[in-house]
Amino acid sequence: MNIFSKIAAGLKKTKDSMMGKLEALMNSFTKIDEEFFEELEELLITCDIGVETSLDICGELRKKVKEKGITDPALIKDELKEIIAEMLGEDKKIDTSTTPTVILIIGVNGAGKTTTIGKLAARYKNEGKKVLVAAADTFRAAAIEQLEVWTERAGVDIVKHAEGSDPASVVFDAVTAAKARGTDILICDTAGRLHNKKNLMDELKKISRIVHQQAEGCVLETLLVLDSTTGQNAVNQAKLFSEVAEITGIVLTKLDGTAKGGIIISIHRELGIPVKLVGVGEKLDDLQDFNARDFADALFETETDFDYNYERLDDKEEEKEDESVLEKAEEFFEDIGDKIEDVADKVEDKFEEIGDKIEDKFEDIVDDIKDKLDGEDESEESNEETADEAEKPAEKKDLKNGKFGFLFKEISFGKKKKNEENNDTEE
Repeated sequence: MNIFSKIAAGLKKTKDSMMGKLEALMNSFTKIDEEFFEELEELLITCDIGVETSLDICGELRKKVKEKGITDPALIKDELKEIIAEMLGEDKKIDTSTTPTVILIIGVNGAGKTTTIGKLAARYKNEGKKVLVAAADTFRAAAIEQLEVWTERAGVDIVKHAEGSDPASVVFDAVTAAKARGTDILICDTAGRLHNKKNLMDELKKISRIVHQQAEGCVLETLLVLDSTTGQNAVNQAKLFSEVAEITGIVLTKLDGTAKGGIIISIHRELGIPVKLVGVGEKLDDLQDFNARDFADALFETETDFDYNYERLDDKEEEKEDESVLEKAEEFFEDIGDKIEDVADKVEDKFEEIGDKIEDKFEDIVDDIKDKLDGEDESEESNEETADEAEKPAEKKDLKNGKFGFLFKEISFGKKKKNEENNDTEE
């Protein structure tokens, strides 16, 4: 995906919202009159372009309609695009002409400062520049650790102090280190500030003063990071920060996640501060230089060719990309299928091996059981013989008490009587 495509994709929600309303408005009117302009002003305000900016756009459109004699509402789309592109003015990029160039990142917590620093560091590192990051947000818990993760990912060095240290001293040491190491870009993080945090606002002035003193003659870019999802609140933040810092540019983050991208026009028109960078995604290369013409073209979804060396993907190229994706997907699933078959074969072999072992083990167990059973049979036979022998005396003994016991009693009685008679004769 090229640069224009990224911006166009990032503006999709804003474009769908604004263009949907504009198409409905143009279809509901057959001529351009004062009622049409009133409806258009309301439409632009609801798209977070701001009251003053919306009035200015409609004022310029009135002039063009009158000069060109336009009567068909369907023809105002191109005129609106040109007016917005002119309001955004010339594109201004970050000035990196000095060594070092100091970039001071400011903004409220949650706007995307840490992510912006990581993406900027990666970009300049990929361009072959030597980058150093100063972790001067010592106020917020874990801010230093989060910044360390991003610097490691980008492959750049970091200057840090303990949590709760003086942020100005961190910046002082970072500027000194950048000059000593021949650093091209020094990016300084700062604590998130609000207008009611007077101590933090004063600290921001102190940091700016130290940079000017220690890096005299070097470019100082003060970039205000704004969350585009906050709409007109972002414009109010820019007004407050501009009172305590010389803001040289705006970084508008999370543009891909909101329908409020129209605040770019409002910021530039009301504050005169150029938008220099826009965040259109979460990847390292999703922080793009802002281009007014591309912004206007993407917002109004024209089919014209684009300047600034950006090329729109035509249908054939898109088809090629789709085919390439399908081919890769097929190769991927074929590869997975082959791997699954290999695993299945290995599992089958393993189960066969386990089955053979179980069968052998079972046969051994069966043999052991048979041997034990044979041994028990022999033991029972010997036990029966012993029992028979033991029962014989018992049987003899039991004859006295059995069915023939009376014979033994008669014999015993006869013997006893005979003995008594013999004894009487002798006497």
